[in-house]
Amino acid sequence: MNVLFFQVTVVLYLGGTIAYLIYLLSSHERAAWVGKFALGLGFISHCITLVLRYIEAGHTPVVNLHESLSFFAWMVVGFFLLLRYRYKVEIVGAFVSPLALLLVIGAAALPKEILPLPPALRSWWLPIHVTFAFLGDAIFALAFCAGVTYLIQERLVKSKRVGALSARLPSLEVLDEINYRALTIGFPLLTIGIVTGAVWAEYAWGSYWSWDPKETWSLITWLLYAALLHQRLMVGWRGKKAAIMAIVGFGAVLFTFLGVNLLMEGLHTYAEWFR
Repeated sequence: MNVLFFQVTVVLYLGGTIAYLIYLLSSHERAAWVGKFALGLGFISHCITLVLRYIEAGHTPVVNLHESLSFFAWMVVGFFLLLRYRYKVEIVGAFVSPLALLLVIGAAALPKEILPLPPALRSWWLPIHVTFAFLGDAIFALAFCAGVTYLIQERLVKSKRVGALSARLPSLEVLDEINYRALTIGFPLLTIGIVTGAVWAEYAWGSYWSWDPKETWSLITWLLYAALLHQRLMVGWRGKKAAIMAIVGFGAVLFTFLGVNLLMEGLHTYAEWFR
């Protein structure tokens, strides 16, 4: 049953993405309403999907690549809906919804069967560690989308092509504030995710840190965002530099999440689960 609701979710996210892109390119207000409605319905369907899968599997549905991509997309959409309510930045959905759609399409292409948990994952640390890690990553995804939007808006403003598109995009100040808020919220969440992962590793493998590829790239990602936070707080970085760093940082997030699992072997890979 969870697979059926997941398929409905994919269709709704597709509809939301198409509508938001039409709004981005044509300024039709009805398209924005359709995008918001479809994405909201898709999020509800996604919630049902995850609840059903949790009931059917008996554990938090984040233990293989299908589940992880789905869970990641769910958090990204959920945070965007909160962001849209807080900042009234409807058009950012034209950047968030394609990202969520790509994630669920990737999940749809992967095996969906529920298998027994490996021994190392049979722990109450699983939902704690993974939830905090994904919370941080999802917020960084919004910073990435805000960064991309910022660069587009800045180019339009600098080239003096201030037209319908520029008018629909949020101001540079709002986009920079979103970037900053995402950083100050996402960084502590990522930190908690890494710390809880280290504690769990000590219980599971007898060592807090083993320089596993996933651990190493998590540290690299943490250092990138720590450097960005330092530059914003101490040096006063704003605007274009911060937007570019948010994009680079999310690239590290994606490699840590996908590249390590698909390209490298390690304690976190569970090749039979991810391939």
